[in-house]
Amino acid sequence: MSPLSNDTFLRALMREPTDYTPLWLMRQAGRYLPEYCATRKRAGSFLQLCKSPGMACEVTLQPLERYDLDAAILFSDILTVPDAMGLGLYFEEGEGPKFERPLKDENDIRRLTAPDPHDELQYVMDAVSEIRRALDGRVPLIGFSGSPWTLSCYMVEGGSSSDYRKVKSLMYSRPELMHQVLDVTAQAVTTYLNAQIQAGAQAVMVFDSWGGVMSHDAYREFSLRYLRIIAQGLIREHEGRRVPAIVFTKGGGLWLEDIADTGYDAVGLDWTMDLGKARALVGHRVALQGNLDPAVLFASPDAVAEQARRVLDSFGNHPGHVFNLGHGISQFTPPENVSVLVDTVHQYSRQIRTAR
Repeated sequence: MSPLSNDTFLRALMREPTDYTPLWLMRQAGRYLPEYCATRKRAGSFLQLCKSPGMACEVTLQPLERYDLDAAILFSDILTVPDAMGLGLYFEEGEGPKFERPLKDENDIRRLTAPDPHDELQYVMDAVSEIRRALDGRVPLIGFSGSPWTLSCYMVEGGSSSDYRKVKSLMYSRPELMHQVLDVTAQAVTTYLNAQIQAGAQAVMVFDSWGGVMSHDAYREFSLRYLRIIAQGLIREHEGRRVPAIVFTKGGGLWLEDIADTGYDAVGLDWTMDLGKARALVGHRVALQGNLDPAVLFASPDAVAEQARRVLDSFGNHPGHVFNLGHGISQFTPPENVSVLVDTVHQYSRQIRTAR
């Protein structure tokens, strides 16, 4: 593997001084890019795109050809893990992901086992290896997975949910069964991320997208606990350098200090949290990632630039910040506004550094 020519992202995750604030975007390869839409059409379906290492590599690199981003992120989906568990993932146009065989009863849960990432998920490892070769040291590659709680929501609900009725009913009425699902899923996520690291991922991220829908106590018992288990089981050094790990709980600002103590190198924040206050709370324990409201990218170029500067000013002239959105980029985002965002973050953060 070629040495990295730009490791700013990795150094920021380790809270080391950098010349500017590095930037990448959640869902940076997606439907807002016409070239992505063309590749997806050629693939025939979203799932086929995910399962084709060559096409996954192609769309992973597309945003890097347009924008001066500081990291690439594997193109895949968080639901590849429960699909490999035998739940039968499929996508219906306009309705999002669904499972043919969701976890409906105790027997389903007792039969659940963690998949071998080098068997049912080998296509992901092949994509990671192919992307690393194609990047040729240009920027680091991020691997990722959903969190046990977030994956379990889909596995029990059978798809997306507005009220999480089924999974919360299981959580409150049969907590031992809920823990069984989470235990197995945590094992699966840990081995899956470690396999991505061994295949070439230089940082990994756990998306706890639905952690914020739980009560205060339930979050600690049914999400935070398993995030900590994963952090403890991750490979932390590979190819002679640290492999940083990021965790992101959408709506998790109330639990920031607890999340910072789970063992990850960085904590992602959504747009509801002030970065300056967050930095004061966590001190030097972790780096922070975020946290521009994705809706800002619908505004004028001047407004995009102004809001980006506000995020940077909020964090201040300190090490340990990776600029990102507070959640995934919308398919309706004008691509030219992303150029404004990237250029503003790089230029303005350099000005902040030189003002020291």
